[in-house]
Amino acid sequence: MKHSYLNNLPLDEAIRRYETHLKAVGFAGSAETVRVTDACGRILKSAAYAQICAPHYNASAMDGVAVQAARTFGASERTPVTLLPSDYTVVDTGDPIPEGCDAVIMVEDLIEAGDDRLQILSAAYPWQNVRQVGEDLCMGDMIAPSGTLLTPALCGALLAGGITEIEVYKQPTVGVIPTGDEIVAPTSNPGKGEIIEFNSTVFKGMLAGYGAQTKVYPITRDKKEEIRAAVETALRDCDIVLVSAGSSAGRDDYTSEIIDALGTVLVHGIAIKPGKPAVLGEACGKPVVGMPGYPVSAIVIMEEIVSRLVAMYFGVPALRRETVRATLTKKIVSSLKYTEYVRVSLGRIGGRLSAAPLSRGAGVITSFTKADGLLVVAQNCEGIEAGEEVEIRLQRPLSEIENTLIVTGSHDPLIDEAADFLARRGAPFRVCSTHVGSMGAIYAVRDGLAHMGGIHLLDTETGEYNRPYIEKYIPDGHAVAVKGVGRTQGLMVQKGNPHGIQTFADLRRVRYVNRQRGAGTRILCDYLLKQNGIAPDEIDGYRNEEFTHTAVAALIAAGNADAGLGIYSAAKMYDLDFIPICKETYEFLVDKQYLDDPMIQAFFDVLRSAEFQARLQELGGYTED
Repeated sequence: MKHSYLNNLPLDEAIRRYETHLKAVGFAGSAETVRVTDACGRILKSAAYAQICAPHYNASAMDGVAVQAARTFGASERTPVTLLPSDYTVVDTGDPIPEGCDAVIMVEDLIEAGDDRLQILSAAYPWQNVRQVGEDLCMGDMIAPSGTLLTPALCGALLAGGITEIEVYKQPTVGVIPTGDEIVAPTSNPGKGEIIEFNSTVFKGMLAGYGAQTKVYPITRDKKEEIRAAVETALRDCDIVLVSAGSSAGRDDYTSEIIDALGTVLVHGIAIKPGKPAVLGEACGKPVVGMPGYPVSAIVIMEEIVSRLVAMYFGVPALRRETVRATLTKKIVSSLKYTEYVRVSLGRIGGRLSAAPLSRGAGVITSFTKADGLLVVAQNCEGIEAGEEVEIRLQRPLSEIENTLIVTGSHDPLIDEAADFLARRGAPFRVCSTHVGSMGAIYAVRDGLAHMGGIHLLDTETGEYNRPYIEKYIPDGHAVAVKGVGRTQGLMVQKGNPHGIQTFADLRRVRYVNRQRGAGTRILCDYLLKQNGIAPDEIDGYRNEEFTHTAVAALIAAGNADAGLGIYSAAKMYDLDFIPICKETYEFLVDKQYLDDPMIQAFFDVLRSAEFQARLQELGGYTED
């Protein structure tokens, strides 16, 4: 059976069409009155005006004595003025100014003269050290206009202005309906074919950031009548309804059909990637959005569509994230059919921000956890070359990004372990690592796009690690290899070695999983194939590429492959058998100008620590040389 999307609209047109329809059916938030003491984080429905002045009386701004300023005129060091008890009143900060007084002399400026008399060496002027009526707020002043987010300070100002209750928008309740026969509640031991439902948790956290409440409904099976019943219930309970999954064009994707039966489908299919399958509809005057099932696609729709719906409910402009300019570290190829959202990690290298693209898969939620920003590639753009300056929409504060150590190159779990050690030590910076292979580290450090990178490149002519590559690709000598660890490389195979693999030559008869081109492990693989007289085409799976040792181990443990070259710690992590092949040198390539950088020094201090060496022993397969 053929299934298709109704539309492939550009995002701006999809939003315009959707918002126009929602305004026409009267979608907007209602108001409620709450105590100001409970109003932080809420949004004002209408302007707030001070009911009283602040302060509402003339108040002392200091501890001291209240006087009539004229009584002090002429006071100086040569001609001190003596104040009798009848000339002053003792006051503390905040006390009302007595009748007949118009100034306060600080206690520090008073000299005891006996019999409760006081001497002063300088004259006071009218209203000195006095907070006059209305100094902060005057009755009738607008404290905040409509649509203002109530911050803690603003709530304080409202109370100071005599406002104890305030009209705010009700927080919209957003109903989330997870769907799918394969979806199960969170568990640490899902069965085959079961997918843990976590999108609703992601949505709930994002909606809280937008100022909305969330009502998550039970997981609904892929049955049209059950999904429809859940949507009808959510429409009664909630202001906005999100149907998670079922928005695509598969045989069990009913969301578009259900929305159409209950109301109106405005858009089905947006020209963005990820996020294309979204359904934008309305029923009972309320937005109903069919969310893509893939988490990254769903997050894009949350930020681009759902955040706007919440803002529309509140009657405020849509959230606009801060943007920065950054240099792209790797070429991006894009499609003319879609506006594409590419997650990037950011760091400041040599005075400029660099942006490293992360995995672009719609189901790879970890790419969003690591993302510092989003690069939006226009629909009519085929791609962007490495080295070009691009605009990045920030996902985390720039101050945090500025304090980031960028580590790239060959994957090794020790980088993440070192980052954890630094975090526990309270380091004032974070470590951001990307896995682009040892050659990727060479290029990144050479071109000033990373502080340092992990390398383990075997020169097949000399048998030496790393130095020949550094001399070849960075001949000006501005980068140096710093000692890391020795580690054991070998063949990871399924527990019990069911295929009886003993040597590299045995790979001809099993399914292999490889590392990506440019990885040091891939270069070692090619060297060993040549040594054994094996052509790459003789290996089933030679072109099946992964970017990390743990990804290779995971596929072997899952039965998707029989063997793969990797490090011992990855095999141990996945309870695989391990056939040692060689010991190699894993080093960190560092631009010389950063050798004394406090972040890099702190990183290597961790690597040299006894506690970290003990952790490496737990992981297994590492030596100090």
